[in-house]
Amino acid sequence: MPKTAMPQEIPTAAPGRLGLPRAAWLIGPALVAGVAYLDPGNVASNMTAGAIYGYLLVWVVVLGNVMAWLIQYLSAKLGIVTGRSLPEMLGARITNKWGRRLYWLQAELVAMATDIAEVIGGAVALNLLFNVPLLWGGIITGTVSICLLLLQSKRGPRTFEFVVIGLLAIIAIGFTFGVLVAPPDPAGVVAGLVPRFEGAGSVLLAASILGATIMPHAIYAHSALARDRFAPRALGVSTTTDAASRTGLEELRGISTTRLLRATRWDVTIAMIIAGTVNLCILLLAAANLAGVPGTQSLEGAYAALEAGLGPLVATLFAVGLLASGLASTSVGAYAGAEIMHGLLHVDVPLIVRRLVTLIPALFILAIGFDPTLALVLSQVVLSFGIPFALIPLVALTARRDVLGSFRNRAATTAAGIAASVFLIALNATLLWLVFAGA
Repeated sequence: MPKTAMPQEIPTAAPGRLGLPRAAWLIGPALVAGVAYLDPGNVASNMTAGAIYGYLLVWVVVLGNVMAWLIQYLSAKLGIVTGRSLPEMLGARITNKWGRRLYWLQAELVAMATDIAEVIGGAVALNLLFNVPLLWGGIITGTVSICLLLLQSKRGPRTFEFVVIGLLAIIAIGFTFGVLVAPPDPAGVVAGLVPRFEGAGSVLLAASILGATIMPHAIYAHSALARDRFAPRALGVSTTTDAASRTGLEELRGISTTRLLRATRWDVTIAMIIAGTVNLCILLLAAANLAGVPGTQSLEGAYAALEAGLGPLVATLFAVGLLASGLASTSVGAYAGAEIMHGLLHVDVPLIVRRLVTLIPALFILAIGFDPTLALVLSQVVLSFGIPFALIPLVALTARRDVLGSFRNRAATTAAGIAASVFLIALNATLLWLVFAGA
């Protein structure tokens, strides 16, 4: 098994506290990765859970967000300290050619499931807002995502982050406004914090929510995003093309790895607070206003019910948030897929080419008339089954001294990562048993 050089603390050139302007340049990678937690699959899973089971699965959203904080921080730490992404680390350590290819295959299937959810979500949003046919909506969503990827490749990571964070703000407004207009029942929310299920259907939705919250491709992507932003700082060179990123790297030079990791914890915290709040608001909006209303298990039905019950403004903001969600998350998903292929197969496929290829399954599903909401929920279940393949290696690598040196996980952190892995694997095993036992 190849050895990686043990990382060393990068000396700080300017001792003292990190000023706010300088610290602001550290914010971004987690917010971009956090968009993956607000993709259309999240919307479908949380809306369906609230419409069918009311407040029952509130605890799943909260627990998923807590686990996501730990997982995303470990992913960012790996990229910052080693200067390599998780797929790159695994590509170097899985020496068996077929083992590496099989691992890539499952990771690629997960990334494709993500692409399907995001393109379908954008298509549904365009249909709701402008009555665009679903197939053409998928084509438009894919085209816009290609434009965003061109921006990332031409202008560098910082400009790409600014655009995605702007879309994140639109997502947050679109999905939280309805809860402000029609607040949920406080007693119902508290009761929903008690862990429990009600049959196989609730377990399916719990797995879907977790798959949409702790997304495997976000784990792969965050380590690469952190590497792209901060590895040049460690090397003392600038590989970016946009002025904002070059200026940011000048600001970051001299910051110790310890301080950078501390700021990254804040970055992840901000991203997870936003993602967790929005996801919870989606479920609460459905639980408070759509529970028991016929037809609200679909995004189209939920939109119609929101328009009838809370007015066109709430429904329109919901659809706009769904559109922004599809556009932002599909770009991050394509970025993650390209990194997976590069790191595991050592093959560099242009982002645009990969985006065009991965559009095909989503457009096929839209063309044959398959239920878009069901496709979204099932895609999140696929993501849930891919979580252990990303999470277990992440926890194992970040616990090793020969990988992270003095920055390796503390025993409590590793224990928490193991507990999260065991819980997710047990949930998926329970889901399989319930589904096939009842078949």
